[in-house]
Amino acid sequence: MNYKKNLLLLYDRPREPIFMGKGKSVFDVPDNYLTDRYRPIGPEIQNRFGELAEERIPVRSIALPDLRIPMSLGRQEQFSLFIPRHRKIAARLIDIFMGMRNIEELQSCAVFARDRINPYLFNYALSVALLHRRDTKNLDLPSVVEVFPDKYVDSRVFEQIREEATVVPEGMRMPIVIPKDFTASDLDEEHRLWYFREDIGVNLHHWHWHLVYPFEASNRAIVDKDRRGELFYYMHSQLIARYNFERFCNRLQRCKRLNNLREPIAEGYFPKLDSLVASRTWPGRVDNAVIKDLNRELDQIKQDVSDLERWIDRIYEAVHQGYVVDESGNRIFLDEEKGIDILGNIIESSILSPNRQLYGDMHNVGHVFLSYTHDPDHRHLESFGVMGDVATAMRDPVFYRWHSFIDDIFQEHKIKLPAYTKSQLTYEGISVTGIIVQSEGAPVNTMHTYWQQSDVDLSRGMDFVPRGNVFARFTHLQHAPFQYVIQIENASDAQRMGFVRIFMAPRNDERGQPMLFRDQRLFMVEMDKFLVALRPGSNRIRRRSNESTVTIPFERTFRNLDDKRPETGTPEEEAFNFCGCGWPAHMLVPKGLPEGFPTDLFVMVSNYEDDRVVQDLVGTCNDAASYCGVRDRLYPDRKAMGYPFDRLARSGVDRLSNFVTPNMAIQSVNVIHIDKTVPRT
Repeated sequence: MNYKKNLLLLYDRPREPIFMGKGKSVFDVPDNYLTDRYRPIGPEIQNRFGELAEERIPVRSIALPDLRIPMSLGRQEQFSLFIPRHRKIAARLIDIFMGMRNIEELQSCAVFARDRINPYLFNYALSVALLHRRDTKNLDLPSVVEVFPDKYVDSRVFEQIREEATVVPEGMRMPIVIPKDFTASDLDEEHRLWYFREDIGVNLHHWHWHLVYPFEASNRAIVDKDRRGELFYYMHSQLIARYNFERFCNRLQRCKRLNNLREPIAEGYFPKLDSLVASRTWPGRVDNAVIKDLNRELDQIKQDVSDLERWIDRIYEAVHQGYVVDESGNRIFLDEEKGIDILGNIIESSILSPNRQLYGDMHNVGHVFLSYTHDPDHRHLESFGVMGDVATAMRDPVFYRWHSFIDDIFQEHKIKLPAYTKSQLTYEGISVTGIIVQSEGAPVNTMHTYWQQSDVDLSRGMDFVPRGNVFARFTHLQHAPFQYVIQIENASDAQRMGFVRIFMAPRNDERGQPMLFRDQRLFMVEMDKFLVALRPGSNRIRRRSNESTVTIPFERTFRNLDDKRPETGTPEEEAFNFCGCGWPAHMLVPKGLPEGFPTDLFVMVSNYEDDRVVQDLVGTCNDAASYCGVRDRLYPDRKAMGYPFDRLARSGVDRLSNFVTPNMAIQSVNVIHIDKTVPRT
């Protein structure tokens, strides 16, 4: 019996009762598992939906665990990982799923729970459990856009999708086009960034990262992954670098930090999304909204803005003192190697925080405050805005203001560390003598971007509509494929191993002036990082853009789990789910400008013997390791994340050109945006 495969059917049509068809199968649910509404007519409905199924899946009745805590969140409420009560509820449900002795019992428990527990909560807890149980690690989980398309798709589209699915037979259905920029008009200058903030792939990356790196669970091993706190810092720091890069490409100033919690928030945001689970519209935020003290009895939140300010002050104090204090009063020093990791776990406030009582819950509670500006005391019975959900938070301009401030705290720690010396940066005998970027249909050292239309199948998340595929067509940024051609000289008489590190940053600031190193380093977006063997003499290295260790291909971001899946039982299949974490490949290159946007491409070759982490990576997903790490392994680079730009430069260096050593090189690259839209072939 393939119980593992059957578990994935629990994601299909999350609001439909469990006894309705899932794909071409149907669960044979014991009568005592049916909810009160359907138990009296159990045989009738089981027969009705079982007749058309190709496969009937037996569900064994077992002694069930106590589900009162998970069931305390209403079926039609919104669910947020940032709300402490919701986190505890989710942790309890994860524990229950993790504690099932085998897959058959897990299936029975999940089938019973599915129709009684909030669908968002059920999806999250089951996903975390399947990711971390030994017997289900090789399962490939569906993307959240498939299961809950309402988090990503204009609410007006669903009416058209239902009509298409109901009226048109499968095989003749046409994709429903999602409007290109439907949340605001050109009067709002922040709306120029719609293609970044509202990109489905970008938001899926953020959701999947937090799925792989949860911050709450009774089983510490689920949270305590290698360099987890540092990854929180680096992944979000790169988000801000990429966002500011895109702002320059749209003639906007860099993002203004949200460092004054009492100041009105100038940017409003209205997401134009409906929650199909809560049957409510996602609330918006008006211009110049103000953060207020929270008193929401339903969510068990009573928090003052001054609490958040106090936590921030204590974290700043710890950074400047150079140590944090644990719950026993012991000092833990924020050193060069572990300091950033400790700080990351304190700021996000995972269970790895050495002292939650003292340093609080800064990052998460900040999201909560920002998501409730419209109804801080629940007088209007409104739920949280998009900032309250990891799957939607990146849509809101204030996400980047909040995380710019958080990144500022991390940078406060980084600038206290000693600068890298020349000997720490050089690779004796290795020099980079040339870089060329070759892009399809473009001059040398030029990258082209344009708009592309692609389809995503939403049928898995469309409840109570006829079966069969139904596609939505959305518009996103794309770049022409390109390759780096790097000339590297090895002056030694033996083969040497090197780590090639590629970054890109704007050359000029908002005023069109060349950037100083101290500013430009914060704009450096990682493009790729890979291992090369350098034979004595000249080496010409070619590296294609689709090989980047930052990104995952389009097919994995928006994958159909039944299509192109690896063979059952292979290492590739086991890696398939974790591989859903990664920056979307179509967003690798910033948009640029029609007349061209000048950038600096930076290439460095570091000594692999200093960087290597000895471990076996066979069968693991390590092709998007830069932002996501490697499943069940150590982070595959011993250097600090963001090296060599994670610290200020050595004395006397004020520009990138002064920073370079022989094993580094800079190339000017022009990014040109062509305002055309092409369909995906």
